Amino acid sequence: MRLIGSPGQRNDIAFAHALVDGFAADVTIADKGYDADHLCERIAQTGGEVVIPPKRNRSFQRPYDAELYKERNIIERFFNKLKQFRRVATRYDKLLANFMASSNSPLSQSGSNS
Repeated sequence: MRLIGSPGQRNDIAFAHALVDGFAADVTIADKGYDADHLCERIAQTGGEVVIPPKRNRSFQRPYDAELYKERNIIERFFNKLKQFRRVATRYDKLLANFMASSNSPLSQSGSNS
């Protein structure tokens, strides 16, 4: 797992290339917020399957595996558990390095093997 700290006012896709670079995943599952041609092309270049539903306003509705997309709920539940740690949810630490160090601690204690 790779965590990247970012300002709250930045959109997530601005850091998406940094998240997928260096990973050779068979499948990449993401929500509609990551539906961008440049990201889908980058994932496809690594040989991975893109499982990102297209936005409604797209002129070409790219097909995706809807059944596989349902597996995304496992990640959503993981982040919900992570948010139960008050220090992570409220980000008491002012320095990003301190926050990332404290957020890695609940990750290792969550008891999740996936």
